Amino acid sequence: MGGRFDISIIAKDSLAAEQNIDFIITEISRIENLISDWKPTSQVSEVNQNAGIRPVKVNQEVFDLTKRALHLSKITNGAFDISFAAMDKIWKFDGSMTEMPSAEAIKKSVEKVGYTNIILDSVNSTIFLKLKGMKIGFGALGEGYATHKCQQMMLAKGIESGIVNATGDMSVWGTQMNGKPWNIGITNPFEPSLILATISLKQGAVTTSGSYEKFVVFNGKRYSHIINPATGYPSTGLCSVTVFGPNAETANGFSTSAMVLGQKQAIQLLKKYPDYYYIMFTDSGKMIKSENFPKHQLKRYKTKQKSN
Repeated sequence: MGGRFDISIIAKDSLAAEQNIDFIITEISRIENLISDWKPTSQVSEVNQNAGIRPVKVNQEVFDLTKRALHLSKITNGAFDISFAAMDKIWKFDGSMTEMPSAEAIKKSVEKVGYTNIILDSVNSTIFLKLKGMKIGFGALGEGYATHKCQQMMLAKGIESGIVNATGDMSVWGTQMNGKPWNIGITNPFEPSLILATISLKQGAVTTSGSYEKFVVFNGKRYSHIINPATGYPSTGLCSVTVFGPNAETANGFSTSAMVLGQKQAIQLLKKYPDYYYIMFTDSGKMIKSENFPKHQLKRYKTKQKSN
């Protein structure tokens, strides 16, 4: 899935822990082979290869994941869109850009993007992309989905404690060996090598989306590598969003959507889902916590901050 997975398991002995870590690795590989748009043999790749040609039958798991992704697109008014995979890569975040792309180029870059052109047939379990050149991808949901599936699998096997961490998108359950909750670090988006705060967690998910490692600045305005799939323009205003809640897949979708929506609309969206809470950092360095953030659960550290 293009990212690093770190797995921690607490079991009765090291052999049992290693065996269950192997189970998790096998499950992650299974999911990747289903949904990766980089693997030409995956079901998602077959859907993309047949865009504008014919519906493709997929298994129930892929169908259900796509259906949930479309629901997320609807509730975010397109801020989240798995058809973003067809977007022309006109923005460069490797230091090579010297000026903004033209309005015409930006408009053209999203011509094949639009979740309303993804047609699901629940009777036949098929996915059809109406436009030739359309593509779907689960880069903003896949890792969260995988960590949640692995967490549920371990609980079913009687493993009462662990963390599956996919490059900062993680599912957590149980406690450390000393009986204390897991301490999850919150990165300082202005000093990514430093931990700004920690949160104590026994059960749930944590996902982070941010622009603090990839962005460009034009005329004093910061543009994120997270692109609004509806407009083709990068997100602005927020440099980091961390979402906590019961399900890593949903939290993953919310953190990505929040970056695109911006502070005001993101807060309005997440207020409707009280099982989830968040920390946002604005481009100016302001930290915003949700009203339902658990009291006494966050420990702040004093670190030197710099603005970009």
